[in-house]
Amino acid sequence: ELYKQKKSLELDWEQEYNESGRYTLNMVKIDDKIKEIITEIKLEEAKVAHRINKIEDSRAEVSIAT
Repeated sequence: ELYKQKKSLELDWEQEYNESGRYTLNMVKIDDKIKEIITEIKLEEAKVAHRINKIEDSRAEVSIAT
């Protein structure tokens, strides 16, 4: 979902540029939204990596104990 939003905003940015031929205030706003989504993506990926690490750590403890 976040990747789709990012791609959609990138397309909006490109369309705005193609229509105006210059960097506009609206493009600045689009850039800010893209940065926010990238931050959200990184946070979600970090959460997933943390969960994976917890699972792998718990597996290692079980195998050592047996």
